[in-house]
Amino acid sequence: MTDIIQKINNTDWHAITEAMHQNGYAIIPDLLSDEDCEMLKSNYHHSESYRKTVVMARHRFGLGEYKYFNYPLPELIQIIRTGLYPHLASIANSWFKALHMDTSFPSEHAEFLKQCHIHGQQKATVLILKYEKGGFNTLHQDLYGDLYFPIQVVAQLSEPEKDFTGGEFVLTQQVPRAQSKAIVLKPRKGDLLIFTTNFKPEKGTKGYYRINMKHGVSEVKEGNRYALGIIFHDAVS
Repeated sequence: MTDIIQKINNTDWHAITEAMHQNGYAIIPDLLSDEDCEMLKSNYHHSESYRKTVVMARHRFGLGEYKYFNYPLPELIQIIRTGLYPHLASIANSWFKALHMDTSFPSEHAEFLKQCHIHGQQKATVLILKYEKGGFNTLHQDLYGDLYFPIQVVAQLSEPEKDFTGGEFVLTQQVPRAQSKAIVLKPRKGDLLIFTTNFKPEKGTKGYYRINMKHGVSEVKEGNRYALGIIFHDAVS
């Protein structure tokens, strides 16, 4: 676990911050080892680890399945979640300040979770997702309640073009008074993709304005695609 902490601390957070400001997403390559990825995948069928299973087709979310972890989270996931949060909170606070939004995120994740609990949001939102051939995820935002953190991450647990084909990560930007822009990303196994939960600030001629964003997964053509989603706010249900 010390290795994960060192990787997070040694990340070029200046470059990550600039990428988030410019694009609304950034990638930390090889944060998870192959062993980490395989361990998380192997635990998929251990039902005691999860509080809820969602079959996407039943809710018209797509085609696939995901499971929400129970608290306490596995140690690896807890370390990543708490280790990333302070760096991302700094980015989030700069976004909200630029947009003149009256919200400030505390520097420690435990303090932010206390705020979630005051709002009745006490359930874990970290999830593991599985897509088989034909699987996909429709464009969406992961909010889960009135209080949300505007940045989240996905760790790719399967290797593109080896474990699966297709299944690209898709982001869309809704630019005011213009057509939406699609961004297609293919993180490698072990990569951590950081992206905006629902919007990013964009500088215009009269100051900053909001660009709303959604994310999803394109159709998996062959194989199985696993990913770990880490959301920093808790859920009502």
